[in-house]
Amino acid sequence: MGNLLYQLAVGGTLGVLIGRLGAAALRHIALPATGLYPLATVGFGIVAFAAAGAVNASGIIAAYLSGLVLGNAKLPHRAATRSFAEGAGWLAQIGLFVMLGLLVDPSELPSAILPALVVGLVLLLVARPVSVLACLLPFRGISWREQAFISWAGLRGAVPIVLATFPIVAGVTGARDVLNIVFVLVVLFTLIQGPTLPAVARRLGLTRPGALREIQVETAPLDVLDADLLTATIPPGSRLHGVAVFELRLPPPTVVTLIVREGTTLVPDRDTVLRVGDELLLITTPHTREAAERRLRAIGRRGKLARWLGEHGAPEPEPTTAARTE
Repeated sequence: MGNLLYQLAVGGTLGVLIGRLGAAALRHIALPATGLYPLATVGFGIVAFAAAGAVNASGIIAAYLSGLVLGNAKLPHRAATRSFAEGAGWLAQIGLFVMLGLLVDPSELPSAILPALVVGLVLLLVARPVSVLACLLPFRGISWREQAFISWAGLRGAVPIVLATFPIVAGVTGARDVLNIVFVLVVLFTLIQGPTLPAVARRLGLTRPGALREIQVETAPLDVLDADLLTATIPPGSRLHGVAVFELRLPPPTVVTLIVREGTTLVPDRDTVLRVGDELLLITTPHTREAAERRLRAIGRRGKLARWLGEHGAPEPEPTTAARTE
């Protein structure tokens, strides 16, 4: 018992600490590529597992809690990290089921159907409702309808099959029969009970057909959107001072999305007047980027009538140094 408590306590403590350390590090370290953030997040989970194993604590608890902390932290590129985690999870489950399928002999499965049905009915009608009631008893505000729906969600997924493999590894007598029963039970519940979950939720009144769906907000790199982000600061003496946004006449679809003025941000409209010191954030496309830059340079040099005055915003030539050899 003492060893069990040690593994849970030390493993849990290391998991939480490494998770918080990872969250703080990822918020303050600028990695060179977006794809490195999901890998770094997974890396902290591996570090938590290894650290717990080094002190003979539970690596599984440490990795789980570190992932729990990182998953609920406000990390940069959160959408990319979540998508990577979902893909890795699906890949792991597929590989797990393929490997576990090698342990099952199809010729032994018919004899396990009847025991699996009996065990499944006991779990569905007795064991699971009692366990759900006991687990949710400390939590208030959960109605009996919600508890009934949770109880109806039966034994499905890879975890029960994995647990059934432990007796096989330990060489326990009758372990293969247990694996066959659990395997049939999971397959039957997935194929029969799983599709009924939406209907059960409607019968229990847990769905609201007229409810608005929550808007899903995601972040996407600009290269995925085929767009470029430009920044321009209006220096002293620039003719951009006093020009309204609509007078810029930027090539479509270029738009001024944000202005940073004296440490505060504002979303401009067409009548917003630019001032010296403003930092402009513009969204454009690769095809119109050069034209947008030329237009800003032209107005900065000659004002809003730059085109009529023959100014087209050509880049200034770079200074060159000629070297002569005598």
